[in-house]
Amino acid sequence: MPHLNANEIQNALSLEWNTLAFPSKFLISYGVFMVLALALTYLYSLTDERTIREVGVWVKPMKFMAATALFGFSTVWVLKIANSNVEQADVFRWISALIVLTSFFEVAYISRQASLGLASHYNNSDTFHALMFALMGLAAVGLVASQAWLAWEIWKEQSEAGVNVVTLGVMVGLMLTFVLSVLSGFLLGGHQPPAGQGLPLVGWHFYKDSRPAHFLGVHAQQVIPLMGLLAAKFLGSYANQGLILGSALYTLVWAVLAWLSF
Repeated sequence: MPHLNANEIQNALSLEWNTLAFPSKFLISYGVFMVLALALTYLYSLTDERTIREVGVWVKPMKFMAATALFGFSTVWVLKIANSNVEQADVFRWISALIVLTSFFEVAYISRQASLGLASHYNNSDTFHALMFALMGLAAVGLVASQAWLAWEIWKEQSEAGVNVVTLGVMVGLMLTFVLSVLSGFLLGGHQPPAGQGLPLVGWHFYKDSRPAHFLGVHAQQVIPLMGLLAAKFLGSYANQGLILGSALYTLVWAVLAWLSF
């Protein structure tokens, strides 16, 4: 394997960046912004001992910042591995705008509530907070709907020429992101998770907690396309069957976690 020096790597990254359309560049820049916001928020949280339901007030904003950054990066990544030119189309500007507006609204409001030491989710203490909680739910649906929209645009672009297993993995992953996230989101909106610290880092509980299922729903965006890449590399003529089986097992695990949340 040839050795690449620092200048060659920098030149390769610069070339790759220059091939991106403006909406993709904006999504990546937006993701970097969220990573920086996450780092600054983490540093500030070290001096803030306030808690909401036994969890630090800045934990939820940091989770949403991390998830938002990954969501933006992954949207660009799936287009690249699917060899799609959708990012060059005007429609991708609208898809990117939907991602940014909905996710930024959620992060901004959750951060605002954290700064006041107030809950953002399940806060129906007055008309304003009840309205904002409902709007966050709508924003979340809009955010994952962007992925179903993107899957449809990729399908329109590539269906006539035939879809390979990697592109199929991208489309299935994006559709599952929408379907599973919306279903688990409704469960999550109707059942507040148990209070207190759960599992390390994520804070979940595996009983009467819809967050594990919701996590799988949202991250089908990355996992199923990765399955498509692995299937293409290792399964040869059985790649499509392997992807279908993997996607079915993923959905089954999601269903079990959703059932445990009741």
